Amino acid sequence: MIAALGVVNLDQLEWNSLVSPVLGVFLGLMILLFIFRIVLTWYPQVDLNTMPWKLIALPTEPLLIPLRKLVPPLGGVDITPIIWVGIFSLLRELLLGQQGLLTMNGY
Repeated sequence: MIAALGVVNLDQLEWNSLVSPVLGVFLGLMILLFIFRIVLTWYPQVDLNTMPWKLIALPTEPLLIPLRKLVPPLGGVDITPIIWVGIFSLLRELLLGQQGLLTMNGY
């Protein structure tokens, strides 16, 4: 928005100062939300359609639905949130870790 007003030229900004923090917060938040989903599976009486649980279910459910079609429950346990924690953790490490792609390329 600031660039649209002509105040700041985005070419002058270092991409690392924009991409890395936003991506780090997003991936960290998604990992945290999926960990909450894992804990909530231990309490089947929790209704995910009521507040505050809906705040956890809304961003995670669209990712869980397609994966549930591919990965059936093991012994009656839904492991799809665990898979997503692994995926987001791997992405965070590959992109933002000490030797991550964005770190090594200077972004």
